[in-house]
Amino acid sequence: MVQQMHVTVPDYAGGSLVNLIAELEMRLTGTSVSPPLHRRLSAHIPEGDTYVLCLFDGLGSGQLSHPAGAPLLRSQRASLDCPFPATTTVSLSVLATGLPPSQHGLLGYQSWLPELEVVANTIHWTTLWGEKLDYPLETFLPYPNLAERLTAAGIEVVTIQPAHFHDSPLTTVLFRGCRFEGVYTIGEWVDAVVQLSAEPGRLVVAYLPNVDYAAHVGGQKSAAYSEAMETIASAWERLGIRLADHVVAVATADHGHIDFPKPKQFKIPKGDHDGRIFYGDGRAMFVKGDGESLAARIPATWVPLEDMIHWWGPEPRHPDLGQRLPDGVLVADDDILLLHRHSDDRMVGNHGALTDAERLIPLMVSSGGVDS
Repeated sequence: MVQQMHVTVPDYAGGSLVNLIAELEMRLTGTSVSPPLHRRLSAHIPEGDTYVLCLFDGLGSGQLSHPAGAPLLRSQRASLDCPFPATTTVSLSVLATGLPPSQHGLLGYQSWLPELEVVANTIHWTTLWGEKLDYPLETFLPYPNLAERLTAAGIEVVTIQPAHFHDSPLTTVLFRGCRFEGVYTIGEWVDAVVQLSAEPGRLVVAYLPNVDYAAHVGGQKSAAYSEAMETIASAWERLGIRLADHVVAVATADHGHIDFPKPKQFKIPKGDHDGRIFYGDGRAMFVKGDGESLAARIPATWVPLEDMIHWWGPEPRHPDLGQRLPDGVLVADDDILLLHRHSDDRMVGNHGALTDAERLIPLMVSSGGVDS
């Protein structure tokens, strides 16, 4: 079997989502817990009294070429790396902490919790078969997080999100110490960002899930995906017109997307689950147990832990990292999605590995009423 694995390790030294968060923290407080952006990247972001960080879930750099994405493409200044793995909960934990995964400790969409000896779905914080976990969610990420550090420095942090995310398990994990403003429509989202950013000395974090949801369900060729692209492009364009002069808006994403129709999905045989624990993601599947022999007969490359632990980021490592780590990762061939027995095979769009389509996220900038 010919293996096809393309891996570019995220540039945690200055070219990643981690460093964008650090850049904003540095500008607002004078200090940051991670390195800020490389100078060539930070030069794209004007100085402001208040910063808006828009995160458009699932909008990789390569997706800006969609016909509906013109306003987004016009404001793109560069591409950044999302962390490994290229998945929402890992990247949002970077946003919440300003730390790489090696230091914030959430290692994958599906994560091994050694305290409970179970794999958790870290979006819903349930077992993979849907049982609610008895876990103190507000303590999972390190103290202090980004909001707590900024608040201590006199900077108010507000997050604007769909209202139904309020008090969800993931919100409890991520947004400790942050003011939550729920909205019900795109119009309300735009209005809230404009109004709440008008106050100097704030960081406003505004999140929209539209593209990710449409890409997962229907793929990038679907009408729903086109509609989602039009929605966020319009929202971003309207923000650029209405924001106050002292506000700088930066937009990015948590990961990109690739379509994997049924013929590109590979189900790991039932017998191969014996003696192994699978977690992580279908594009980069974590394995506790023998992954090397399994890789010899499935469309994936086995990378042992010692060869890839740096994919999660630099030291110093989270104190519980050792217990949460797998023995290695099965990196799926570039055109393949791996599925274990608890995987959801209904989704067309997927992500998680380190190909350009999954890893590269846009750096978009707008300020002073127009794209900068």
